[in-house]
Amino acid sequence: MDDRVVIGLFRHGVTYANVNKQFCGWTDVNVTEEGLMALREMQVPDYDWIVSSDLTRCVQTASAFWSQTPHQKNGFREFHFGEWENKTHAELEHMPVYQDWLNDYTIQVPGGDSYAAFAERVEEEFQLVLTEMAEQDIHRTAIVTHGGVIRHLLSVFAPEKKSFSDWTSDNGQGYELSGSLSAMRRGERCISLQAVPSMEKNNG
Repeated sequence: MDDRVVIGLFRHGVTYANVNKQFCGWTDVNVTEEGLMALREMQVPDYDWIVSSDLTRCVQTASAFWSQTPHQKNGFREFHFGEWENKTHAELEHMPVYQDWLNDYTIQVPGGDSYAAFAERVEEEFQLVLTEMAEQDIHRTAIVTHGGVIRHLLSVFAPEKKSFSDWTSDNGQGYELSGSLSAMRRGERCISLQAVPSMEKNNG
C-alpha cells in the first residue's frame, strides 16, 4: 500500500477583524466581500477530502476554493483569545498581563486558551484526520483553518524545525505537507513542504 500522502493547510480569507488588526479567535466572523472575490480568483490544487474549522470564515473559504462540502471540525478553531477577543494591540498594550503574554506566549490568556491547551486540541484533531485518511485510504486532504493552527502544525510536522513564531501564514495562502502517513501518525515530521501556488490569477 502506498503510504505517501499530501495534506494542504490553508488559511481563511481576509475578514474585517484582520483588516482592523483585532484579535479574533473563536468570534465567528465572515470573510469580506473583497476577500471572497480574491479567493475565487486563486488557483488551488484538487483534494480528495476537504476539512475545515467549523467557524464561518473557514467554511466560506473552503466553499470558494472547492465544490465539495467541507467536513467541519471544531478542533481546528483558532487560539481562543478570551477577554481579548476583538481587541487590538493598542487597546491592550497598557495591561501588564498582556505585556507578560507578549514576552511569553505560553501564559494563559484571561478567559481563553493557554498555548499548551491550544496545541493539544489542534494536534488531537490532526491525528483524527490522519486516522480517517488511513481508514478511508485517502491520499490528498485539504484543511482550511486559521493562522495560529497552521503555524503550530508546521512547527510540529514541517521538515525544517522552526518555532511557532518563526512561521508565517497569510490569508488565503497554503502549504502542502508531503510524507508518510504512518510516520506522521507517530508524530514524525513530513518529508517535504511547499507553499501552494494559490495567488496565480485566472486571466482567461
